Amino acid sequence: MTVYRTLLIALMCLLPFGANAQDTVDPQDAIDPLEPRSTEGLTLDDFLWIARPIIVFADTPADPRFIEQLELLAERPDALLERDVVILYDTDPAARSEIRTALRPRGFSIVVLAKDGTVGLRRPALRDVREIVRAIDNFQLRQEELRQGR
Repeated sequence: MTVYRTLLIALMCLLPFGANAQDTVDPQDAIDPLEPRSTEGLTLDDFLWIARPIIVFADTPADPRFIEQLELLAERPDALLERDVVILYDTDPAARSEIRTALRPRGFSIVVLAKDGTVGLRRPALRDVREIVRAIDNFQLRQEELRQGR
């Protein structure tokens, strides 16, 4: 009976710690930032001061430029991760996502936002990671991060 009682007390002591540990886990931590995500249900404010969204717009997921752009972004993930990038896409103009409504793209385009929410790059053509990284490195906040050694 003493062993049972000791075991029960030990388990009861551990339960609150397990619950607290679960409460402190941020669900966003489990999401790969470079795994392209739909803009459905997201807003630009979701990323404000946290990440630099790259949004790929197309009128259909079958657009060859859309497919190639996602392939180009996948080629150099380390450079994008270093710059706190998240990749988003919107291939359904009829859904009128909040992000599509805010940025008003026409057909295929790629938009790169700074952490402060301003548009840093907007192009109606494919861009490779090298070009995107160069643009991001010219953003004011990125320049400050580099000066601070982040």
